[in-house]
Amino acid sequence: MGKTVDEYVKGLENWQAEIVSILRNLVIEAAPKAVEGFKWNQPVFEWNGPFVYIKAFKNHINFGFWRGIDLPDPEGILSGTGKKMRHVQLRAVEDIDRDQLQMFVRVALALNDRKGDPTKGE
Repeated sequence: MGKTVDEYVKGLENWQAEIVSILRNLVIEAAPKAVEGFKWNQPVFEWNGPFVYIKAFKNHINFGFWRGIDLPDPEGILSGTGKKMRHVQLRAVEDIDRDQLQMFVRVALALNDRKGDPTKGE
């Protein structure tokens, strides 16, 4: 049996665990039909394929999106240079813009709903 998201959170520093817990709840509220799992050594939410992940690093947490390039980002808070994926870096609870991040989650879920699994083709 593989690692669970709860086990992942328990292994984090306090500030990291707090941010990851807030992000988990944010996704669950914005995308209640999504399925939470632990893949690729990180918490991943799926609906018709993966659409959002949470990854802890030493000095920040990445809140990432498989179809990040397709998300509306007028404030330019998404980072990344990959072909499709983008992420937001969070260093403190105060960095969490709940409304903005939930909008990203809802749009990312809708994109998977419409386009299918981003790991298989488009």
